[in-house]
Amino acid sequence: MAPATPEAPQESRGPQEPGEESRVWSVDEHLADILRQVSPLEPLELQLLDAQGCVLTEDVTAAVALPPFDNSSMDGYAVRAEDVEGASAESPRTLTVIGDIAAGSGGLPTVGPGTAARIMTGAPLPPGADAVVPVEWTDGGTGGGPATAMRAHSTAPEGATGEVRVHRPAPAGSHVRRRGCDVADGDTVLRSGTLLGPAQLGLAAAIGRGSVRVRPRPRVVVMSTGSELVPPGTELPPGRIHDSNSFALTAAARDAGALAYRVTAVADDAASLRAAVEEQLIRADLVVTSGGVSVGAYDVVKEAFSGPGRGAFSGEGPEGGAPSGEEPVAAGDPGGGRGDGRGDGAATGVEETDPGAEPSHTRPGGAGTAGRSAAGGSGSPASAAPPPPPADRVDFRRLAMQPGKPQGFGRVGPDGTPLLALPGNPVSAFVSFELFVRPAIRALMGLPPQGRGTVRAVCPEGVTSSPAGKRQYLRGRFADGRVTPLGGPGSHLMKALADADALIVVPEEATSVPPGGEVDVILLR
Repeated sequence: MAPATPEAPQESRGPQEPGEESRVWSVDEHLADILRQVSPLEPLELQLLDAQGCVLTEDVTAAVALPPFDNSSMDGYAVRAEDVEGASAESPRTLTVIGDIAAGSGGLPTVGPGTAARIMTGAPLPPGADAVVPVEWTDGGTGGGPATAMRAHSTAPEGATGEVRVHRPAPAGSHVRRRGCDVADGDTVLRSGTLLGPAQLGLAAAIGRGSVRVRPRPRVVVMSTGSELVPPGTELPPGRIHDSNSFALTAAARDAGALAYRVTAVADDAASLRAAVEEQLIRADLVVTSGGVSVGAYDVVKEAFSGPGRGAFSGEGPEGGAPSGEEPVAAGDPGGGRGDGRGDGAATGVEETDPGAEPSHTRPGGAGTAGRSAAGGSGSPASAAPPPPPADRVDFRRLAMQPGKPQGFGRVGPDGTPLLALPGNPVSAFVSFELFVRPAIRALMGLPPQGRGTVRAVCPEGVTSSPAGKRQYLRGRFADGRVTPLGGPGSHLMKALADADALIVVPEEATSVPPGGEVDVILLR
């Protein structure tokens, strides 16, 4: 079964009951609970380049037509069509050149009978002309055979005068781009809800818009937990491993459209983890942790956030302000802040991993505010949104899925910042990100939660075994309507994950897939 629109679970409030963890949640129930509590961020007015990757919250209409005037689509000569009618190589038409018209020209010569103006691509069509003859259809004013290009004005200014022989006719309208042929005055060119990429930003600039109103890219803080983790690039002591999850999940968050911050791995100490999370709340719309959510004696995330009353977060770093420490300056941020303007200062052990960080601006509600929109704006009661659950509560659940059975979700801090706690095995963390974190990021952006495509595909090899009652996600390679499983079901097999471009979905009711059977496939690329 493909992960479709999730079914909303029964709403629960208050502390997680002692026996509640024994309940097994479906994938769809867990996702629905997350999406029910994550709302789009408040809009901001941003300059065009700062709005790349953001979602429009307004329709954009054209104040000017595109193009704004009739112009030439070729380098050549602006002529009257009747003057070149019947022209051929054997019987060329000779016209007097009355001047040059370059792109950006203001005062234009008038083309009369028997005359032509040398014109460049994009230059306005002069009065009297109704067609453009490409320079290749002429002698270029040299008196010889067909020209291949114009001579540079700086070295041959005489090309703007003299005579030109035209070897082919050009009917009226030839090589002329008419005013408004692309966009007319008042046309709606971009709709609210559009994700802004290079082409959309170029269009907005072309119609003269310097800024647009958008939902900003969500700020996502990613941290791994585990005393066994050491940074890549350093020597491995006995019994230790390199931290890979924080890099994979930060990259995944950026790929999903977020402004992502990676935090150095936190040791297996509940107080240290809570302090690290608290330091990050000033610049987080979403916190993602990996590891420490299962049933072991050192599962620090579960220890730190299980149940109510674990110590209220202030949402502020040391000294009542920003998180402490030093941080590399984001590209394009000469002021030395983080580059997004939503909370100053840096965080202990933090790396800014998004060189395209937004420049300075402030979200409604101030730094550290999750910025969830309410009906009627930030100052209106959230009549259309469900009331948030108590802050500093994270529910830990068992899901009917493989990999990724242990999961956590809740809100922390004074603004109820969403926190998603993922399992620590690399494949489990990646699959959990795709199923739960990516939709949450898209919901914060105001996009439909399901961003990945799902298709049906033939599985020639089949799947020999799948756990009953659990939805299994296997790595695979998809091509031409077929998908091939890669590696085994082990949640530690990173090579197969790196080679995969799809996830094979085996539904809860199936314990195998026969060779040649059809399966749902989530496309990862």
